[in-house]
This record gives sequence, structure tokens and C-alpha cells, in this order.
Amino acid sequence: MEGERIENGTHAGGSSVYDPVISVSRLTRRFDAKVALDSVNLALPRGAVYGLVGANGAGKTTLIKHILGLLRAESGSVRVFGLDPVADPVGVLSRIGYLSEENDLPGWMRVDELIRYSRAFHPGWDDRYAEDLRQSFALDPAAKVKSLSKGQKARAGLLIALAYRPELLALDEPSSGLDPIVRRDILGAVIRTIADEGRTVLFSSHLLDEVEEVADHVTMISDGRIALSAPLAAIRESHGTLAKAFIALVGRAAAPSAES
Repeated sequence: MEGERIENGTHAGGSSVYDPVISVSRLTRRFDAKVALDSVNLALPRGAVYGLVGANGAGKTTLIKHILGLLRAESGSVRVFGLDPVADPVGVLSRIGYLSEENDLPGWMRVDELIRYSRAFHPGWDDRYAEDLRQSFALDPAAKVKSLSKGQKARAGLLIALAYRPELLALDEPSSGLDPIVRRDILGAVIRTIADEGRTVLFSSHLLDEVEEVADHVTMISDGRIALSAPLAAIRESHGTLAKAFIALVGRAAAPSAES
């Protein structure tokens, strides 16, 4: 854990290091006749990588949107750092870095302009870290965002999500459609570094082998229900691989291999 952010067992935001970063209780959400989330319970302690896996349409993004406060719980409750993300969006979102598959960035900006623009919204922005990330991601500061490849845009989005050193990094299908080199950048050194610093990562994907590379704990969701939530080591011990566990519990594969 980071010594500079913890004092007497309490993080800078005032929450105990022993409290769950995310606590979801009996969360239900419907869209017309479709039940998107069905009495979901979830508790994620600090300092690990949590994989949220499921087929497309299983409810992963809907759950993450509730965690970010973008959707209000119809029934049940959601707490992030002990706070209601709908009632206190500033208190929650100021401590979360977020990257999604859509990764909508202003195309008219240059990379250096995007960095300066984003810095203005985050008091904890770390200029040196942002520059280290820009260089390691090989992003040209003078390049227009709209001219970047999909992989470069993903790297730029990840830079923005990481540069203020958020306590929670939420990644919603961040590597969908990206080549293996970019996936390795996102899922390898960066994610492990964040978790090793005592921060928490919630990583959503339908690519099981991808999640198995980096996750400490895996939650499987199917048709809006939690099929399993357990440490990856326990899942491997009981089923051999994450893919085998998913087929046994859900009845089908989530997706082809990430390399296909």
C-alpha cells in the first residue's frame, strides 16, 4: 500500500483500508421487459485486480455504469469508497480512472492539448507520470487525436485515466478490437503496477484468456446474475482454467481467444 496515502489505517479520502472499494447489494435493473441486473451482490476490497467476465450483453457494462453513478439503482444499493455515486458524483468520480471500449476523446485536440485539458480537472494530476506514460506509449504530442489509430487512442485514453493516480481504475472492455501488442500494454505492466501500488482495478472483458493473465479475483456474470465470484487460484484449482469454469457454470464459452 502507498505510505503517503494511508495514515492510521485510513486512506486520504477518509475510508478505511479494510473497507471494500466497491460494495453492491441486491442491485436490480430493468430496461423495459429485460432484466439487465438481477439482485447482484458484490464486494471488492482494495489493492487487487478484479476481472468481471461474461458474454456480450451479460450485464457487465450496466453494472459498471451503476458503479460510476451513470445509472441509478432501481432497487438495492451501490457504494463506492463508502459513498453513493449518484448522490455524490464528485466524491466518487474524482477517485476513479475510467476507460471504455468507446473511449470518446475530442478528435480536434492534439495529444498535448488533451493532456493539458485533462490536467485542469484533476488536482492530483502527476505531470511527470503523464509524460512517462506518453513516452512509453509512443504518443506524438503534436498529433491530432482524430489521426490516431484505435490502439493509439486506447493508449491516450489510458494515459488520461492513469495520470492523476486514481484509487480505482475501471476498464470496461478496453481492449476489444485491439491488437495483441496494445493489449499487452494495457493488461500487463500498467495494470499490475497499479495493483502493486495498492490501488484497485476492475477489468471487464468477454475475453477469458485475457482476464486470466492479470486478475487476482474473477466474477462471472450471466444474464444479469452472478454465476461465480472467487479468487482466480481457487477457480483454477476446481476447474483447471477460467474458460472451463465459465463453460461449466454458464453453459457456453464467453468469447473466442483474445488472439483470434
